[in-house]
Amino acid sequence: SPGGGRRVFSPAGEFREFSRRQLRDMEKLFRQYDAGKDGFIDLMELKLMMEKLGAPQTHLGLKNMIKEVDEDLDSKLSFREFLLIFRKAAAGELQEDSGLHALARLSEIDVSTEGVKGAKNFFEAKVQAIHDASRFEEEIKAEQEEKKKQAEELKQRKAAFKELQSTFKQ
Repeated sequence: SPGGGRRVFSPAGEFREFSRRQLRDMEKLFRQYDAGKDGFIDLMELKLMMEKLGAPQTHLGLKNMIKEVDEDLDSKLSFREFLLIFRKAAAGELQEDSGLHALARLSEIDVSTEGVKGAKNFFEAKVQAIHDASRFEEEIKAEQEEKKKQAEELKQRKAAFKELQSTFKQ
């Protein structure tokens, strides 16, 4: 930008074709896979993302995905470059068999079609998480009980050994 100052990136200003909700969803998705929390999705994070979305890519495929939208040539995706994937997908500029097309297609959440089903899935996931948490707590309690039992057995064996040892000392 003129004067050497850095221009602040405004997703809502630059990507007007997306609703605020879509931008929030895309940012949430981006942050979910930005494991290093450095504001970028690198090659390994993209690899994990594609695997979790059910469309694993080869190393070369991942590099090509990044290269297709990597404007600053740093070999990783900024949030702005990530949004470019969705802009290109919406404009029909991505090849059907490309990894970026798969990424855009698999991560899209169309609120109008998800609606109630999305809420149902959300609450089912919540119930499952609560169930998993209580099962986890039960496992921890069982482990603690087992440790107590083992400690008590050890204590009894030591006492029995000392008693036996004292009979030989006389």
